[in-house]
Amino acid sequence: MVKTVMVIDDEPDLREMLTILLRSHDYNVVGAANGKEALKILKNLEKKPDLVLVDMFMPEMSGREVCESIRNDAQLKNLKLAFLTVAAFGGYGKQMLKELDILDYILKPYDIDDLMRRIDRMLEK
Repeated sequence: MVKTVMVIDDEPDLREMLTILLRSHDYNVVGAANGKEALKILKNLEKKPDLVLVDMFMPEMSGREVCESIRNDAQLKNLKLAFLTVAAFGGYGKQMLKELDILDYILKPYDIDDLMRRIDRMLEK
């Protein structure tokens, strides 16, 4: 069965690059340009994605706020989540990851082999 990954990133080039990369590895991809759009799409999808990759820093609604909204929604709370970010997390950040049940955080710019290995591993769980 083909797995679906949602990519939430306000940078169109990064969203498109990830979409192409994931499709080349036989994943279905759903994209969203911001948190509000992502939440609207998620609520309307009949089949929820197997993994949601969330950019940490976006205008209007941060990645953290998106993840908090997902965790507080009965229909979405069990989704697998991972952050895409330019920032390495210290103690406070790692505590936030644990509290929001974030599986991983992937640093930008990506090493493509590492990125795909980590996505594959998250989808196996």
